[in-house]
Order: sequence, then structure tokens, then C-alpha cells
Amino acid sequence: KEQMCLHAKVLDSHLPLVVDILSDIFLNSVFDPGEIDRERQVILQEISMVEDTPDDYIHILHQGRYWQSNPLGNPIYGTADSVAGANRERLLEYMGNTFLPTEIVVSAAGNVDHQRFVDLVAKRMAGFSGQSVKPRRQPPDNHHVVEIIPKSLEQVHLCLGWKGCSSLDDRRFTCHLVNVLLGGSMSSRLFQEIREKRALAYSVYSFVNSHVDTGMMGVYAGTGLGQIQETLDIIDQELERLAREPIADAELRAAKEHFKGSMYLNAESNDSRMHRLAKNEFLFGRYVPFEEVESKVEAITSEAIQDWFRSAFSKQDLALVLLGPLEAGSLDVSRYL
Repeated sequence: KEQMCLHAKVLDSHLPLVVDILSDIFLNSVFDPGEIDRERQVILQEISMVEDTPDDYIHILHQGRYWQSNPLGNPIYGTADSVAGANRERLLEYMGNTFLPTEIVVSAAGNVDHQRFVDLVAKRMAGFSGQSVKPRRQPPDNHHVVEIIPKSLEQVHLCLGWKGCSSLDDRRFTCHLVNVLLGGSMSSRLFQEIREKRALAYSVYSFVNSHVDTGMMGVYAGTGLGQIQETLDIIDQELERLAREPIADAELRAAKEHFKGSMYLNAESNDSRMHRLAKNEFLFGRYVPFEEVESKVEAITSEAIQDWFRSAFSKQDLALVLLGPLEAGSLDVSRYL
């Protein structure tokens, strides 16, 4: 929700052409009213599609409750009302206020010569101008919410979220290791306890959403009506255990190896490298070597993980949203009230 990316993947011989095409789209889009009307209908269909996909829709609902009136609480595709009100003038105004020279990074990865790429981009972007300072949103506040949203579905979908780490937080890698331990891998505690040992759910995982000034960590699970209470109880038990019991050396080692393995395997993709280069420049103004990340991850101790989790997780400061064939009072959520 903080960046937009125009990108393409082409043969190295087509580099001049793709720079020309992407820069033309960026600089000279017409935003024909007829095309906007057609795309409006496509987006309205997308909204309906997401609302019919409960394992996606629960995250939209949860973010809206957690961040509320802050822009982070808005769905990325908008609402039916905001899409209906979009027109050429609003799109051009948004671009003029958002796509600024000081806020743009152009990144490439693969068989590309750096200086040649710089020269191509400089030629096509010459004359691009705009405001020097982009208006910033207010830092968001998270909200304590416990809500059951009744809907006729085969399963109950739950999303539980609490304070996470920002993209600039010095302890962000600690947060990510907590995610790996809790539900971010097939060997994680939630996956093993809920799916492998008890067969309560097909899909259960934890996640981290990081932004420049805030973040959220959370857990998702989708399960049957008869299994939702036990699933919620196990999630609660595992959260309490993470805060109470030190992480065993072998489990911490496995989490670190998983994190590093994912980082290096993702680097085998040119797409991933391209995005990583741009993200590093946006956030830190420099290239962050893989070795630097690995060194910071290796330095994290079990005590550091527990210290971070205890400071971040609070039952009185989280958002729990459930979507499915439930009624108010049909589930014991008193521990979160």
C-alpha cells in the first residue's frame, strides 16, 4: 500500500524498447474517460470476487478494523463508492501529488549494463518534474477490536493481529524470526499443532505486514464451525507459550536457516532481485548486502525474541475478526475482551 510498481520482464536485447514503453506509460498516459469507465467495471467485478473469497476477504475486513480510518485500513482496490467516483481529473491529481521525482526509483536486474541502463532512463525521463515533497499520512493507531461477522459459508475464517514491526525497525528481523517460529513455515508451531497433529484446518499461518512507520503481525486460520473454538484455543496457547518459554536452540537454529534459505532462494529470481534493489533504495537509501542481513539474523538470541514478542503482543491491544456461520455469543472470545 506504500509503493506502486510498473515492471516488465524482457529479453536483454529489448531493454531500450521496454524502457521506452514503461516511461511512456508513466509520463504520457491519457486516461481516456471511456477506458476509465470500462476499467471501473473490471474493478467492481474484482471487488465482488474478493468478497466471495473469504480467505482473502477476512484480511481486508481485519485491516479495516485494526487501522480503521487510517489509509492503511482501506482495501487496495478501493470501495464501490470510491471506484464509482474515480474520473480523469482525480487520477491526474493523484499522480501529480504522488509520483514525484524525489519518490521514484528505477531498478533493473539481470543481464544489464548499469551505465547503459542509467543513460536510457535519463534520456526518457528528462524533463519530468513535480512537487519536491510528498505529503505524508499521519502515523496510524491500531485499535482493539473483537468482532464476529456472520456470513453463510462452509468454514469460519479468523484473523488475529497485533503490533508488529515497521520496515525501518532495528528489530524487524527478530519479528520475522517470530513469524517463522509461530506459523511461517510447515515446521512452525501452529502448522504442526493445528494441521499436522489435530487436522483441524487445511490453512493456518502467521504473517507480518511492515510499513515505513508501523507494522502488524497476525495469524490466519480457516476451519469448520465445530473446530473453530479448539483452533482459537490452540492459537492462544501457542501465543502464551511463545511469551513464557525460551526457544530451544535447535528450533531457533531451524528458524534462522529457514529465513536465510528463503532469502537466498528468492534471490535466484530476477524479479525478486529487482524489487529488493528498489525497496532497499526506498527504505535505506543504499544497497543492503545479503551478508549484512545474515549477520543480523545470526546475532538474534532466544531472549531477544521473547523480549520483542512480550513488548509487541497484548490481548488488550489486538484485533480479532471472525467471518463465517457464527452468531454473537456462539464462541468464547472473552480472553481477548
